[in-house]
Amino acid sequence: MKKSCAALIPYVLVLAMDFYLLPLLMVGTGTAMLLMLFVMPLAAFITALACGMRRGFFLLLPAAAFVLFLPTIFIYYNASAWVYAAAYAIIVLAGNCAGRIFYGKR
Repeated sequence: MKKSCAALIPYVLVLAMDFYLLPLLMVGTGTAMLLMLFVMPLAAFITALACGMRRGFFLLLPAAAFVLFLPTIFIYYNASAWVYAAAYAIIVLAGNCAGRIFYGKR
């Protein structure tokens, strides 16, 4: 178990940077919508895809994405943004599943 959790650290760090640093670039409603609906989900999907391709399927990665996003609701957004936590978890799950298809085919 320790080995699998340690393998997720780089991917969790990238997700943390995605969720905590990108909102600092939001200066208006337009950039906020662009970041939250396109850039952040794309970064989360690519991170999960890379994890799936290199490490295989990890159910902990979508759970980590969900848990990592929850504090940002209180830091950057309002209570209506809780649905994004579930959406990002589903996006990470899809990316990890897609990456798993290519796992070991290098």
